[in-house]
Amino acid sequence: MPQLDTSTWFITILSMIMTLFIIMQLKISKHLYHSTPEPMSVKSLKHSTPWNTKWTKICLPHSLPLR
Repeated sequence: MPQLDTSTWFITILSMIMTLFIIMQLKISKHLYHSTPEPMSVKSLKHSTPWNTKWTKICLPHSLPLR
């Protein structure tokens, strides 16, 4: 039974890691980042909802008896 030749594994793994590093660097360098992020002004809007002015009916759980 022949033995497995592992003499090229180091070069293969090293070249793979270098290739992945170069590909990731190229992908990251293509991203456009904002140079100066500006804070957004937060405006609180008052929504008019129908339940703000009305009473709501409170439902009892099923385990409690009705009066």
